[in-house]
Amino acid sequence: MKTQTKPQTIFISRVLAAIVTVSCIVLFAPWRAGVLYLSPLPVSVQAQVDEATSLGIDGIVVYTHQQGKEPEWFVSGWHNREHKIPADPNALFKIASIGKLYNAAAVAKLVASGDLVLDKTLAEYLPELHRRIEFADKITLRMLVQHRSGIPNYTDHADFSWSESIIGGEKNLNLVIDSSADFEPGTDYGYSNTNYLLLGKIMSRVLGYDHREFIKAQILVPLGLSRTFLSISDVNQDELMSGYYVGYEHDFKALDQGFVATAEEVGIFLRALNADPSAEQALFTTKEKQIYSSIYEYEHTGWVLGYYSIARMHNLNGKDNDTVVVQFVNTVGDNTLTVANVVYGRIVKLLSRD
Repeated sequence: MKTQTKPQTIFISRVLAAIVTVSCIVLFAPWRAGVLYLSPLPVSVQAQVDEATSLGIDGIVVYTHQQGKEPEWFVSGWHNREHKIPADPNALFKIASIGKLYNAAAVAKLVASGDLVLDKTLAEYLPELHRRIEFADKITLRMLVQHRSGIPNYTDHADFSWSESIIGGEKNLNLVIDSSADFEPGTDYGYSNTNYLLLGKIMSRVLGYDHREFIKAQILVPLGLSRTFLSISDVNQDELMSGYYVGYEHDFKALDQGFVATAEEVGIFLRALNADPSAEQALFTTKEKQIYSSIYEYEHTGWVLGYYSIARMHNLNGKDNDTVVVQFVNTVGDNTLTVANVVYGRIVKLLSRD
């Protein structure tokens, strides 16, 4: 016979669970993030954004777009700390690994057109690496997209520095050439920027031109994303939000480290990426959508020196993926990453409550 749980036992279990949760926050989370996590929600998203700048973040931009409502922007702090220029909702920002969503989307389109094959190997696409990357003859395109290749992450290498003026090129690839694999292909998951460096090389090889031009032509232009750029060399530096590391006065925005975009355009792209193919501004055809859904995720974060970004969709109005929330913070180091994540979670709660 099934034993019924007494109300007192349920109550005690819930209290113990709460104590464990609070204890973990106090013991393991940086104190500022712990205090923020436990504090009551403020009255508005703007109040939450303002609070972020009192917790070590120099500048923050948040873009939200709930289905059926007009987009909203919330900003606080500095666009440029040295010159006391206030945060700008339309500022350009380095989106770092959020760019992997654009690259994975390009792969899906090229697979749908027959230009790429998910089960072809790295050795087949880049034969010069056959003997230079372990298991190159077993690593498939699919494994590269899904971070299941076992190829070491070049940003984890002892000789890599985030302060390099340009990342993601041959210099970084050479850090892992002739290295042992982290695991046998397909047997595990290991996030590796090297995977997407190689995907870029493969796409460029197959296309016969820089794959970023394909992304521009097949993704940015159709979606009207005129404020999304492939490099900081393509932008007016004054429009690029400055990036900082705690404890350093230096502004890191001069480093060319990936895609640059506004929060709004990341949000537009994210909605198009998630959209049903029948929607007016969908990125994919039905075939492309099926392929993409089988190989990669629909949200991402990004981190490079001075910049941290989050781009996700949420179910807040009772419908799937009805709300886009993009957050940019221009300060990294110390406990700012944890603070930024807590702030983002609280913003989502505020939007849900409202």
